[in-house]
Amino acid sequence: MTIEETMHTTRTRLRRGALTACSAALALLTAGCSKASETTQTGGCRADGAWSARQKAAWLRSAVSFRTPEGAAAPDVRLSVVVGAPRSADARRLCLPLEVQVEFWTLTTTTTTTSTRTDSSSVRRYRLTADGGRSRTVGFPGGLPTGREGVCVGVLAAVYAGEPLTGRELPRVTPGPSADADASVRFVTDRVGAYRLFPPPDPARCAPGRSVVSPSSTGEPGWDPFHP
Repeated sequence: MTIEETMHTTRTRLRRGALTACSAALALLTAGCSKASETTQTGGCRADGAWSARQKAAWLRSAVSFRTPEGAAAPDVRLSVVVGAPRSADARRLCLPLEVQVEFWTLTTTTTTTSTRTDSSSVRRYRLTADGGRSRTVGFPGGLPTGREGVCVGVLAAVYAGEPLTGRELPRVTPGPSADADASVRFVTDRVGAYRLFPPPDPARCAPGRSVVSPSSTGEPGWDPFHP
């Protein structure tokens, strides 16, 4: 091999080595940028921007709890709904906070000698945002029926994501044999994450044909849909 051929071969090998090194460096740089971009986008939080209604409801189901003080009557102003950190393996804060509604309904059971019917009426709704980073507590409204006046009136509390429930999504309540104590609640939507049914304080007094007394007004000012 001549000197010129040797020099040409050496230059070729050097160029190939340089190209290989550049390709490896570019691959590492691309991977690093990808990870950096991912970290920048999520910031260590849990990406939820593309979640479906079911996924949001599942997250709420693990993040919602109902505080019931021992010995408290149901419903009672000391009761509260808490939306906090999820009780799941992945407890990271959500990247995009969820818009959450906490809504309360009264359930009035009318019993006759031939049938039993339960009607629901929304009495209060609070709107808040939740990402699991801190707890949000919503107390039961003070105007809910209790004691003698609410003898045949129960309360339903529900937590769901998104806008207020539409007419077709409202709860369907099938009364049980003891005026709501064994009632079945069904929501025609996937958005409801958690709910709790509080039967009348004394269902046994809801005798057939007994008239239901409407709860008296507490004089409480109009509720704020953006509370708390």
